[in-house]
Amino acid sequence: MAKNPQSPNYDPADDPKVVTASEGMKKGKVPNELPPETQTITFHQRFERNATLLLIASLGVVSIGGIIEIAPLFWLENTIEKVEGMRPYSPLELAGREIYVREGCYVCHSQMIRPMRDETERYGHYSLAAESMYDHPFQWGSKRTGPDLARVGGRYSDEWHVDHLMDPQSVVPESVMPKYAFLMEAKLDSEDVTDLLATHRMVGVPYTDEMIASASGDFRMQVDPMGDYDALLDRYPGAQVRDFDGQPGVSEMDALIAYLQMLGTLVDFSTFVPDATR
Repeated sequence: MAKNPQSPNYDPADDPKVVTASEGMKKGKVPNELPPETQTITFHQRFERNATLLLIASLGVVSIGGIIEIAPLFWLENTIEKVEGMRPYSPLELAGREIYVREGCYVCHSQMIRPMRDETERYGHYSLAAESMYDHPFQWGSKRTGPDLARVGGRYSDEWHVDHLMDPQSVVPESVMPKYAFLMEAKLDSEDVTDLLATHRMVGVPYTDEMIASASGDFRMQVDPMGDYDALLDRYPGAQVRDFDGQPGVSEMDALIAYLQMLGTLVDFSTFVPDATR
């Protein structure tokens, strides 16, 4: 039985472990010595211990990966596949999108349906890059406290959206969404939307001079189903014209619902065929 080294009566000379180790040292052996073949330093170990070589190799690997990712872009005329039906937002829809971003709706709702079965069965066709080509900033993401809204357009009535925004818990009892009843009382100035379109044209959205000049009138016309809105539909095919919140004037509620009712409705996925080269 080995003696306790912490004992006051401990004598190393009486410890068989110490004696064995001492005898091994006399014979030129180290206790618990590894076999000679395991002491060989491999190329990988030398590589890891050489900081300069490791840095050069890391830069080389990153460079090769970057070239593989970037080089094909020089042979593509456009990285976004053009899809029939996509157009810039109408003035009212664009104003609604600004409210959507301002109120932080994107924090709880993504607009990106991934190409996975569970998502496509719940939300619809997976999202296309072209659907976000006029978004600044885009509304993709992975954080979902609430459902994805990429295909919410036409899924619910205007009245449902009004009730949901006024008092979310009255429609969905388990909802943690705050109330946005104040949007009904907040009226929008049609003159501001002209500058909004001009600003978006500066970042690449193809608004024409005609669209910008007609922005104020188109803004008011989209909530007036009794007006002459043919010119509006010529400029923005597929735009929905009606009084979205059921109240006189153009409110922030009108604009936000117009934006939500447009989402996912511009592309006809029954005829869409993806380009296999992209």
